[in-house]
Amino acid sequence: MAASIEKYEFKPGLPQEFEILDMAALYEAFADTLTAPHRTNFYHILWFQKGNPTHTIDFNPVATKPNSVLFLNKDAVQKFDKNGGFDGKVVLFTDGFFCKTEADTKFLQSTVLFNDLFSIAQIELEEIAQEFNQLFALLESEYKKGNDRYQPDILRNYLHNLLLVSEREKSKQHTSNLKKGADLDYVMLFKDFLEAGFRSQKQVSSYARQMLVTEKRLNQATTKILGKTPKEIIDDRVMLEAKRLLAHTTENVKEIGYGLGFEEPTNFIKYFRKHSNSTPIEFRENHSQA
Repeated sequence: MAASIEKYEFKPGLPQEFEILDMAALYEAFADTLTAPHRTNFYHILWFQKGNPTHTIDFNPVATKPNSVLFLNKDAVQKFDKNGGFDGKVVLFTDGFFCKTEADTKFLQSTVLFNDLFSIAQIELEEIAQEFNQLFALLESEYKKGNDRYQPDILRNYLHNLLLVSEREKSKQHTSNLKKGADLDYVMLFKDFLEAGFRSQKQVSSYARQMLVTEKRLNQATTKILGKTPKEIIDDRVMLEAKRLLAHTTENVKEIGYGLGFEEPTNFIKYFRKHSNSTPIEFRENHSQA
């Protein structure tokens, strides 16, 4: 295990924070890095064109097959399949590249591709192969041209269209499509505040105040959309981070608990046991090689 989970920033020095890479070449150059647990501050679109690798995201092994696409939000802990033997395309981009307007920001924060509340977003391209291939070809062709003042906007427009086509296809392939409305808006807003504050704020009242809603209204929204109370969602997020750190770092239990807002190690141990079937040490022993 590493001392901490490696977190990578976007490569500096590029004309814009957007990149298209060949998956096999990337894997060959950085296999040790990619097959170790890591996270990034940018978004991934992984188009698997050859092979059947298993991509692991936050303890969830995701089986892939040729012509399938994974969409990964920033900060997810992921690792590529150590067996190799696959190829495809990788698209990387940041908020800074995509979000030039308030509408752009709202799209990235709400699209099910990067905010699937039930699973990792994945689509199969069988039904939209021609359309997806054409859009991707336009995107890649523009990316390979010399940079000028038009290129960032053209790339962003092509990428937005690619995401819209993918989102429409995902809504067809998966039945857990969420109905847009006030409840979903509240859940997505809660998710954003939770991501920023889960280490120090574990009371539902804190988030309700920030959102300018009552706890009852927040509970109605999360229960309707996710089938969980706000407190259950808070606990899920804290436990995910605790499991990430226990499985993938050498930080001791006291350090992990303190970093998650527990001043006393015993309180963290009790909390962990309450929300899992093991103590932190038992979990680490069972998952340290995962």
